[in-house]
Amino acid sequence: MLDPERYQKFEAQGRMLANRIKKRFQHFKKRFARQNIEVFRLYDWDIPEIRAVVDWYAGHLVIGEYMRRQSLPDWLPTMAGYVAAALNVPMEKVHLKLRRAGKQDGPRYERLDHTEEKIVVSERDLKFYVNPADFVDTGLFSDHRDTRVMVRKMAQGRDLVNLYCYTAAFTCAAALGGARSTVSVDRSETAIAWARQNLALNGLLSDANTLVHAHVFDFLNEARQRGAAFDLAVVDPPSYSTTRADDEAFDVLKDHPKLLEAVVLIMRPGGVLFFSTNHQRFAPRLSELKVSKTEEITAQTIPEDYARKNKKIHRCWRILV
Repeated sequence: MLDPERYQKFEAQGRMLANRIKKRFQHFKKRFARQNIEVFRLYDWDIPEIRAVVDWYAGHLVIGEYMRRQSLPDWLPTMAGYVAAALNVPMEKVHLKLRRAGKQDGPRYERLDHTEEKIVVSERDLKFYVNPADFVDTGLFSDHRDTRVMVRKMAQGRDLVNLYCYTAAFTCAAALGGARSTVSVDRSETAIAWARQNLALNGLLSDANTLVHAHVFDFLNEARQRGAAFDLAVVDPPSYSTTRADDEAFDVLKDHPKLLEAVVLIMRPGGVLFFSTNHQRFAPRLSELKVSKTEEITAQTIPEDYARKNKKIHRCWRILV
Protein backbone atom coordinates (compact mmCIF):
# COMPACT_ATOMS: atom_id res chain seq x y z
CA MET A 1 0.00 0.00 0.00
CA LEU A 2 1.47 3.33 -1.06
CA ASP A 3 1.62 6.12 1.46
CA PRO A 4 -0.37 9.22 0.37
CA GLU A 5 2.68 11.36 -0.40
CA ARG A 6 4.28 8.69 -2.57
CA TYR A 7 0.95 7.97 -4.28
CA GLN A 8 0.55 11.63 -5.21
CA LYS A 9 4.09 11.72 -6.61
CA PHE A 10 3.54 8.56 -8.66
CA GLU A 11 0.19 9.85 -9.89
CA ALA A 12 1.74 13.12 -11.08
CA GLN A 13 4.54 11.29 -12.86
CA GLY A 14 2.09 8.86 -14.42
CA ARG A 15 -0.01 11.65 -15.85
CA MET A 16 3.08 13.44 -17.15
CA LEU A 17 4.37 10.27 -18.83
CA ALA A 18 0.97 9.41 -20.31
CA ASN A 19 0.60 12.88 -21.81
CA ARG A 20 4.07 12.75 -23.34
CA ILE A 21 3.52 9.30 -24.82
CA LYS A 22 0.07 10.08 -26.19
CA LYS A 23 1.51 13.03 -28.13
CA ARG A 24 4.41 10.95 -29.43
CA PHE A 25 2.09 8.14 -30.49
CA GLN A 26 -0.14 10.54 -32.42
CA HIS A 27 2.97 12.02 -34.05
CA PHE A 28 4.40 8.69 -35.20
CA LYS A 29 1.43 6.38 -35.75
CA LYS A 30 0.27 7.48 -39.21
CA ARG A 31 3.77 8.08 -40.51
CA PHE A 32 5.00 4.64 -39.52
CA ALA A 33 1.77 3.01 -40.69
CA ARG A 34 2.47 4.35 -44.19
CA GLN A 35 5.90 2.67 -44.03
CA ASN A 36 4.46 -0.54 -42.55
CA ILE A 37 6.60 -0.14 -39.41
CA GLU A 38 4.92 -1.69 -36.38
CA VAL A 39 7.71 -1.35 -33.80
CA PHE A 40 8.84 2.05 -32.61
CA ARG A 41 9.97 3.92 -29.51
CA LEU A 42 7.61 6.24 -27.66
CA TYR A 43 9.71 7.35 -24.71
CA ASP A 44 13.27 6.97 -23.42
CA TRP A 45 13.94 8.76 -20.12
CA ASP A 46 13.06 12.11 -21.70
CA ILE A 47 11.96 13.50 -18.32
CA PRO A 48 14.78 13.19 -15.73
CA GLU A 49 12.63 11.94 -12.85
CA ILE A 50 10.79 9.36 -15.03
CA ARG A 51 13.43 6.68 -15.64
CA ALA A 52 11.46 4.64 -18.15
CA VAL A 53 11.59 3.38 -21.72
CA VAL A 54 8.39 2.64 -23.65
CA ASP A 55 8.18 0.78 -26.96
CA TRP A 56 5.20 0.02 -29.20
CA TYR A 57 4.98 -3.49 -30.68
CA ALA A 58 1.97 -3.79 -32.99
CA GLY A 59 -0.58 -3.15 -30.24
CA HIS A 60 1.59 -4.34 -27.36
CA LEU A 61 3.56 -2.09 -25.01
CA VAL A 62 6.96 -2.99 -23.58
CA ILE A 63 7.70 -0.69 -20.65
CA GLY A 64 11.03 -0.79 -18.84
CA GLU A 65 12.45 0.93 -15.81
CA TYR A 66 16.10 1.95 -15.72
CA MET A 67 17.04 0.51 -12.36
CA ARG A 68 18.33 2.68 -9.57
CA ARG A 69 19.87 1.71 -6.23
CA GLN A 70 16.57 2.14 -4.44
CA SER A 71 13.93 1.34 -7.02
CA LEU A 72 10.39 1.31 -5.66
CA PRO A 73 8.40 -1.85 -6.43
CA ASP A 74 5.11 -0.04 -7.14
CA TRP A 75 6.56 2.59 -9.47
CA LEU A 76 6.76 0.69 -12.77
CA PRO A 77 3.27 -0.88 -12.56
CA THR A 78 1.84 2.55 -11.76
CA MET A 79 3.50 4.13 -14.80
CA ALA A 80 2.35 1.21 -16.96
CA GLY A 81 -1.25 1.70 -15.89
CA TYR A 82 -1.26 5.33 -16.95
CA VAL A 83 0.46 4.61 -20.29
CA ALA A 84 -1.88 1.73 -21.12
CA ALA A 85 -4.94 3.84 -20.35
CA ALA A 86 -3.65 6.70 -22.52
CA LEU A 87 -3.28 4.41 -25.55
CA ASN A 88 -6.26 2.12 -24.81
CA VAL A 89 -4.05 -0.96 -24.56
CA PRO A 90 -5.37 -3.80 -22.35
CA MET A 91 -3.03 -4.72 -19.49
CA GLU A 92 -2.59 -8.26 -20.82
CA LYS A 93 -0.69 -6.64 -23.71
CA VAL A 94 1.58 -4.62 -21.42
CA HIS A 95 4.97 -6.15 -20.60
CA LEU A 96 7.17 -4.80 -17.80
CA LYS A 97 10.97 -5.03 -17.72
CA LEU A 98 13.71 -3.92 -15.35
CA ARG A 99 16.75 -2.67 -17.25
CA ARG A 100 20.19 -2.58 -15.63
CA ALA A 101 23.31 -0.91 -16.97
CA GLY A 102 26.76 -2.45 -17.33
CA LYS A 103 28.12 -5.91 -16.59
CA GLN A 104 25.42 -6.62 -14.03
CA ASP A 105 23.03 -7.06 -16.97
CA GLY A 106 23.73 -10.76 -16.93
CA PRO A 107 23.53 -12.95 -20.02
CA ARG A 108 21.98 -11.30 -23.04
CA TYR A 109 19.35 -14.01 -23.38
CA GLU A 110 18.51 -14.46 -19.69
CA ARG A 111 14.88 -15.45 -19.24
CA LEU A 112 12.34 -13.40 -17.33
CA ASP A 113 9.38 -15.68 -18.06
CA HIS A 114 8.46 -18.83 -19.99
CA THR A 115 5.36 -17.83 -21.96
CA GLU A 116 6.99 -18.85 -25.28
CA GLU A 117 4.47 -16.50 -26.91
CA LYS A 118 5.68 -14.72 -30.02
CA ILE A 119 3.85 -12.19 -32.15
CA VAL A 120 4.63 -11.21 -35.75
CA VAL A 121 5.56 -7.58 -36.42
CA SER A 122 6.29 -5.80 -39.67
CA GLU A 123 9.29 -3.66 -40.57
CA ARG A 124 8.52 -2.35 -44.03
CA ASP A 125 8.31 -5.52 -46.17
CA LEU A 126 10.09 -7.68 -43.61
CA LYS A 127 8.37 -9.63 -40.85
CA PHE A 128 9.86 -10.76 -37.56
CA TYR A 129 8.82 -12.80 -34.56
CA VAL A 130 9.14 -10.94 -31.26
CA ASN A 131 8.57 -12.18 -27.73
CA PRO A 132 7.52 -9.22 -25.57
CA ALA A 133 7.48 -11.11 -22.27
CA ASP A 134 10.20 -13.71 -21.83
CA PHE A 135 13.47 -11.73 -22.18
CA VAL A 136 14.76 -8.21 -21.54
CA ASP A 137 15.28 -7.94 -25.30
CA THR A 138 12.30 -8.85 -27.44
CA GLY A 139 14.06 -10.32 -30.48
CA LEU A 140 14.19 -7.16 -32.62
CA PHE A 141 16.42 -4.10 -32.26
CA SER A 142 14.24 -1.60 -34.08
CA ASP A 143 16.81 1.18 -33.63
CA HIS A 144 18.74 -0.52 -36.48
CA ARG A 145 15.86 -0.56 -38.97
CA ASP A 146 17.55 2.11 -41.13
CA THR A 147 20.91 0.31 -40.91
CA ARG A 148 19.14 -2.77 -42.26
CA VAL A 149 18.03 -0.71 -45.27
CA MET A 150 21.68 0.22 -45.92
CA VAL A 151 22.80 -3.39 -45.69
CA ARG A 152 19.97 -4.53 -47.94
CA LYS A 153 20.85 -1.99 -50.62
CA MET A 154 24.46 -3.24 -50.67
CA ALA A 155 23.66 -6.96 -50.54
CA GLN A 156 22.94 -7.77 -54.21
CA GLY A 157 25.33 -10.51 -55.36
CA ARG A 158 27.43 -10.39 -52.18
CA ASP A 159 28.31 -12.98 -49.56
CA LEU A 160 27.30 -11.78 -46.09
CA VAL A 161 28.56 -12.82 -42.68
CA ASN A 162 26.41 -11.67 -39.75
CA LEU A 163 28.26 -12.05 -36.43
CA TYR A 164 26.40 -11.97 -33.11
CA CYS A 165 23.42 -12.33 -35.39
CA TYR A 166 20.82 -12.63 -32.57
CA THR A 167 17.54 -13.36 -34.42
CA ALA A 168 18.99 -12.63 -37.89
CA ALA A 169 17.10 -9.46 -38.75
CA PHE A 170 20.10 -8.17 -40.73
CA THR A 171 20.38 -11.50 -42.49
CA CYS A 172 16.75 -11.36 -43.59
CA ALA A 173 17.29 -7.86 -44.95
CA ALA A 174 20.40 -8.88 -46.89
CA ALA A 175 18.80 -12.04 -48.27
CA LEU A 176 15.78 -10.09 -49.52
CA GLY A 177 18.24 -7.61 -51.01
CA GLY A 178 19.67 -10.33 -53.22
CA ALA A 179 22.68 -11.56 -51.25
CA ARG A 180 24.33 -14.51 -52.98
CA SER A 181 24.80 -16.24 -49.63
CA THR A 182 24.56 -15.46 -45.92
CA VAL A 183 26.17 -16.97 -42.83
CA SER A 184 24.70 -16.00 -39.45
CA VAL A 185 26.64 -16.79 -36.27
CA ASP A 186 25.59 -16.69 -32.63
CA ARG A 187 26.63 -18.55 -29.46
CA SER A 188 23.00 -18.85 -28.27
CA GLU A 189 20.95 -21.86 -29.32
CA THR A 190 17.82 -19.82 -28.53
CA ALA A 191 18.91 -17.10 -30.93
CA ILE A 192 19.78 -19.52 -33.73
CA ALA A 193 16.39 -21.26 -33.43
CA TRP A 194 14.69 -17.86 -33.48
CA ALA A 195 16.76 -16.80 -36.50
CA ARG A 196 15.57 -19.90 -38.35
CA GLN A 197 11.96 -18.93 -37.60
CA ASN A 198 12.54 -15.42 -38.98
CA LEU A 199 14.11 -16.75 -42.15
CA ALA A 200 11.15 -19.09 -42.63
CA LEU A 201 8.67 -16.30 -41.93
CA ASN A 202 10.19 -14.29 -44.79
CA GLY A 203 10.43 -17.25 -47.15
CA LEU A 204 14.23 -17.34 -46.93
CA LEU A 205 15.05 -20.80 -45.63
CA SER A 206 17.48 -22.24 -48.17
CA ASP A 207 20.95 -23.71 -48.48
CA ALA A 208 22.20 -20.22 -49.35
CA ASN A 209 21.37 -18.92 -45.86
CA THR A 210 23.39 -20.80 -43.25
CA LEU A 211 22.94 -20.59 -39.48
CA VAL A 212 25.94 -21.39 -37.27
CA HIS A 213 25.73 -22.03 -33.53
CA ALA A 214 29.24 -21.08 -32.34
CA HIS A 215 31.27 -18.56 -30.40
CA VAL A 216 32.22 -15.81 -32.82
CA PHE A 217 35.99 -16.02 -32.29
CA ASP A 218 35.89 -19.80 -32.79
CA PHE A 219 33.97 -19.28 -36.04
CA LEU A 220 36.41 -16.60 -37.23
CA ASN A 221 39.42 -18.83 -36.60
CA GLU A 222 37.82 -21.75 -38.40
CA ALA A 223 36.62 -19.60 -41.31
CA ARG A 224 40.09 -18.19 -41.84
CA GLN A 225 41.70 -21.63 -41.76
CA ARG A 226 39.38 -22.96 -44.46
CA GLY A 227 39.77 -19.84 -46.63
CA ALA A 228 36.21 -18.52 -46.35
CA ALA A 229 35.71 -15.03 -47.77
CA PHE A 230 32.90 -12.47 -47.60
CA ASP A 231 32.03 -9.19 -49.30
CA LEU A 232 29.70 -7.84 -46.61
CA ALA A 233 29.78 -8.15 -42.82
CA VAL A 234 27.58 -7.04 -39.94
CA VAL A 235 29.21 -7.04 -36.50
CA ASP A 236 26.96 -5.97 -33.63
CA PRO A 237 28.39 -7.53 -30.46
CA PRO A 238 27.02 -7.25 -26.92
CA SER A 239 28.82 -4.81 -24.65
CA TYR A 240 29.88 -7.70 -22.42
CA SER A 241 29.80 -11.45 -22.68
CA THR A 242 30.68 -13.48 -19.60
CA THR A 243 29.45 -16.92 -20.54
CA ARG A 244 32.92 -18.38 -20.94
CA ALA A 245 35.83 -18.48 -18.50
CA ASP A 246 36.86 -15.10 -17.10
CA ASP A 247 40.04 -15.08 -19.19
CA GLU A 248 37.90 -15.43 -22.31
CA ALA A 249 35.16 -12.93 -21.39
CA PHE A 250 34.36 -10.39 -24.11
CA ASP A 251 34.35 -6.65 -23.39
CA VAL A 252 33.61 -4.48 -26.43
CA LEU A 253 35.66 -1.57 -25.07
CA LYS A 254 38.79 -3.68 -24.73
CA ASP A 255 38.28 -6.33 -27.39
CA HIS A 256 36.75 -4.63 -30.43
CA PRO A 257 40.11 -4.08 -32.21
CA LYS A 258 40.94 -7.79 -31.92
CA LEU A 259 37.44 -8.71 -33.09
CA LEU A 260 37.45 -6.42 -36.11
CA GLU A 261 40.99 -7.44 -37.12
CA ALA A 262 39.79 -11.04 -37.21
CA VAL A 263 36.77 -10.10 -39.32
CA VAL A 264 38.88 -8.13 -41.81
CA LEU A 265 41.00 -11.25 -42.38
CA ILE A 266 37.99 -13.09 -43.88
CA MET A 267 36.84 -10.15 -46.02
CA ARG A 268 37.55 -9.76 -49.71
CA PRO A 269 39.23 -6.56 -50.94
CA GLY A 270 36.57 -3.90 -51.43
CA GLY A 271 34.24 -5.58 -48.96
CA VAL A 272 32.17 -3.53 -46.53
CA LEU A 273 31.89 -4.12 -42.79
CA PHE A 274 29.20 -2.54 -40.62
CA PHE A 275 30.23 -2.37 -36.95
CA SER A 276 27.87 -1.20 -34.23
CA THR A 277 27.73 -1.03 -30.45
CA ASN A 278 25.24 0.25 -27.90
CA HIS A 279 27.90 0.76 -25.21
CA GLN A 280 27.19 4.23 -23.86
CA ARG A 281 30.84 5.08 -23.10
CA PHE A 282 32.38 3.45 -26.14
CA ALA A 283 35.78 4.78 -27.21
CA PRO A 284 36.66 3.50 -30.70
CA ARG A 285 40.18 2.28 -31.49
CA LEU A 286 39.94 1.74 -35.22
CA SER A 287 42.93 3.66 -36.57
CA GLU A 288 45.23 0.63 -36.72
CA LEU A 289 42.83 -1.51 -38.73
CA LYS A 290 44.35 -2.45 -42.09
CA VAL A 291 41.46 -1.16 -44.17
CA SER A 292 40.88 1.43 -46.89
CA LYS A 293 38.43 3.67 -45.01
CA THR A 294 36.61 3.93 -41.70
CA GLU A 295 33.58 6.21 -41.43
CA GLU A 296 31.24 6.74 -38.51
CA ILE A 297 27.65 6.75 -39.82
CA THR A 298 25.77 6.90 -36.52
CA ALA A 299 23.67 9.92 -37.48
CA GLN A 300 22.46 8.14 -40.63
CA THR A 301 21.44 4.99 -38.77
CA ILE A 302 19.40 6.29 -35.83
CA PRO A 303 15.68 6.66 -36.65
CA GLU A 304 13.89 9.76 -35.43
CA ASP A 305 11.94 7.91 -32.73
CA TYR A 306 15.24 6.88 -31.13
CA ALA A 307 17.02 10.22 -31.49
CA ARG A 308 17.92 11.93 -28.22
CA LYS A 309 19.94 15.08 -27.59
CA ASN A 310 22.41 13.72 -25.05
CA LYS A 311 22.39 9.98 -25.63
CA LYS A 312 22.78 7.76 -28.69
CA ILE A 313 20.94 4.45 -28.73
CA HIS A 314 23.88 3.02 -30.67
CA ARG A 315 26.97 4.03 -32.61
CA CYS A 316 27.77 2.63 -36.04
CA TRP A 317 30.70 2.57 -38.46
CA ARG A 318 31.03 1.61 -42.12
CA ILE A 319 34.46 0.13 -42.83
CA LEU A 320 35.73 -0.37 -46.38
CA VAL A 321 38.26 -3.19 -46.56
